[in-house]
Amino acid sequence: MVQQLIAGGKYYFLSRPRRFGKSLLLDTVKELFEANQALFAGLAIHEGWNWSQCHPVLLFSFAGAEYHQAIDLDQVLHQQLEQFERKFDLPARYPDRRSRFTDLLQRLHAQSGQRVVVLVDEYDKPLLDNIAEPATATVMRDGLKDFYSVIKAMDAHVQFAMLTGVSKFSKVSLFSGLNNLEDITLDPNFSALCGYTDIDLDTVFASELTGLDRTQIKRWYNGYRWLGQAVYNPYDVLLLLKRRVFKAWWFETGTPTFLVKLMAERGFFTPDLACLRTGEELISTFDVEHISLEALLFQTGYLTIHEQAIMPSGQIRYQMGYPNQEVETSLNASLLASYTDDASRGYRQRARLEEYLLAHDMAGVQEVVQSLFASIPHQWFDNNPISRYEGYYASVFYSHFAALGYPLQVEDATNHDRIDMSVRLPQAVYLFEFKVVDGLAQGKALQQLKDKAYAEKYRALGLPVYLVGVEFSREARNVVGFEVG
Repeated sequence: MVQQLIAGGKYYFLSRPRRFGKSLLLDTVKELFEANQALFAGLAIHEGWNWSQCHPVLLFSFAGAEYHQAIDLDQVLHQQLEQFERKFDLPARYPDRRSRFTDLLQRLHAQSGQRVVVLVDEYDKPLLDNIAEPATATVMRDGLKDFYSVIKAMDAHVQFAMLTGVSKFSKVSLFSGLNNLEDITLDPNFSALCGYTDIDLDTVFASELTGLDRTQIKRWYNGYRWLGQAVYNPYDVLLLLKRRVFKAWWFETGTPTFLVKLMAERGFFTPDLACLRTGEELISTFDVEHISLEALLFQTGYLTIHEQAIMPSGQIRYQMGYPNQEVETSLNASLLASYTDDASRGYRQRARLEEYLLAHDMAGVQEVVQSLFASIPHQWFDNNPISRYEGYYASVFYSHFAALGYPLQVEDATNHDRIDMSVRLPQAVYLFEFKVVDGLAQGKALQQLKDKAYAEKYRALGLPVYLVGVEFSREARNVVGFEVG
């Protein structure tokens, strides 16, 4: 794939979630252009690469530093430029970073007789560090924009350039000076450029799979799609093979605090996470002045593309959802900590809920459902913005079940005062209809499940199917109806 990229273009951009191998990809490109032939012996690219040409490579990385003010970005750039100047024995002749970068490209070309390769790892970290502080993020954006514009201005001295990061900021805001970048983020040909495929697991890692449930590995860590072949999260796979334990390894390295807070503030209807329909414009890019939740969720790896449809108008529509069990359970657990304001109590409630479901104890399930709403302090309803929208109650209900880790399907998440949901356990299937009502129980939730005949599609499994109608009162702020059929 790398050989195809280099042969087919000059300027590239790739967005992938954190810990998906973007840094390793750029290191690989660097070693190729530096003609370190021994590293590629026996690989596909070995016979087709011109090892007689050695290009100077500038690999910038914004990892490993925190960016909270303009001087932080300035220091990191000057530090890396100085390292390159020392490496190539070309002392700085200008004080400002733009002139310094420009001069370095020109002199490297003249010194080596070969054009320069420019690689940028985590190009967006200075912006993401300040995503909750728009004023500071704007300063960072302007500084990066000025620096990146040098690459295009020095086109005659650049052989190849590639920028990678988690997010994709709009070309207008960040790359107006480098508007010829080819974005391969959603190119099906390069969907598996980062991450591991099923073939990788079954060949390269075959000797490491003994004693591990292969189906379980796929359910936990596979499912990331960028319109092409699905891939596994490589960080998860490596830690699973080392520790031999299924765990949310990737999620735990960076809880999305800002993202969870933003979802709460905007009143995001969490059942939509399982089957979110959106347009290309909402997930492709964003800017510091306007952050699309769909774009954040997709670009950071908490949602992935399940299906793509091209409408008669020519517009592209995506159906998105969780990539795998790790993300579904972990993200909903984090959301509950924000929605219910008590992570410890929420965990205990989920543990009891699982026990009752496994025992088919519906009285116990009812008790947990009522207690989880009763435990929310009244002042929290008044102070938390998410409690002001109608779908809050359904979101809390849904996220408790989604955090359990059992196969769950949302049948209809388009009406924000109800949720039709199926939960499949090893020995039974539960179908829930959740309704928000005014005043007393009305008995409509269970009746709706019966009218829609949802149970019929699960009869072939040979498992007991429980229909559960739950009705929640806005006034009482708790469950007023719980019927099982």
